[in-house]
Amino acid sequence: MAKVGKILLAVVLATACAAPIKTLEESNMGDQNTPLGTQLAIESDLPSFAGATGWLNSPPLTAKDLRGKVVVVEFWTYTCINWLRTEPYVRAWAEKYKDKGLVVIGVHTPEFPFEKEIDNVRKAAKDMKIDYPIAIDSDYGIWNAFNNRYWPAIYFVDAKGSIRHHQFGEGEYEQSEKVIQQLLAEAGNASIGRDLVTINGQGPEAAADWGNLRSAENYVGYDRAESFASPGGAVRDKSGIYSAPTELNLNQWALSGDWTVGKNNILLNKANGKISYRFHSRDLHLVMGPAARGASVRFRILIDGKPPGAAHGIDVDDKGYGAVSELRLYQLIRQPAPIVDRLFEIEFLDSSVEAFVFTFG
Repeated sequence: MAKVGKILLAVVLATACAAPIKTLEESNMGDQNTPLGTQLAIESDLPSFAGATGWLNSPPLTAKDLRGKVVVVEFWTYTCINWLRTEPYVRAWAEKYKDKGLVVIGVHTPEFPFEKEIDNVRKAAKDMKIDYPIAIDSDYGIWNAFNNRYWPAIYFVDAKGSIRHHQFGEGEYEQSEKVIQQLLAEAGNASIGRDLVTINGQGPEAAADWGNLRSAENYVGYDRAESFASPGGAVRDKSGIYSAPTELNLNQWALSGDWTVGKNNILLNKANGKISYRFHSRDLHLVMGPAARGASVRFRILIDGKPPGAAHGIDVDDKGYGAVSELRLYQLIRQPAPIVDRLFEIEFLDSSVEAFVFTFG
């Protein structure tokens, strides 16, 4: 792949949970290298949080309540790999600057219907050790007030209530923290310092291996699926018997067994159904869960026809076995070098599992 092609792919992958991705360069790429100490233009006033359908970790907050504070507003949805890799920095900023006048507000705007369930969001926040205020935005009221289009998206608000900077997608962490420091200094805090947080993300929070990433996020529901290779294509919204071709090209995928392909997901109707995917990346994740809440679905993965061994992700053992017990992102592969094209296979030993999207890192 040419160098320019690699750069463009990295830009797309850094905002893979965003739509429409084409607006990234139009709205963001030109303002990400503002040096500390230069004028940060006023982009807009802080919109209202009145569209929230609930709050976690805090009573409801308003723009008026936040006057005099520097505010970081982060849009997220808990299965988004791009947010998962960004969140360690946001957590660290919240902790480091909470006594310096910074308030971090997470806005959870769901991508999938199950992410509207507040118990799922509450558990995700607990698992991620998020203790700053979270506005539940299940009806997209806050999302629309900000005219937001991305997960993650971070807006930096000064003590007067004006948005002064934004970051769409992953990256620019040093620059983002310098913006926080500048806004706190403008607010009269003279003891900020210039040191920056150091993050060593674990599991899916670890930074992507961008240099070896050749596979992009791919949804498996028919509305947004790409490169589906089972012979005959997908039968929409009906049970169908699928098979995998003899070979898959890079980034092609296929089903085997009895599946129902829906608009946003696929559902396994009988045990021993498989998904095959040829990919090129260090990490492979799949957002999935049991169709019946509280159930557990066993699975086994193979890589190039063999148990993963040292290439297993945190949700799988070295023999490739794991279980799906909740709707979330599962890290199935984290392979050591060399990173080359691999064939991933997952076989579900029980029925009634649903899957939504593959992501890579």
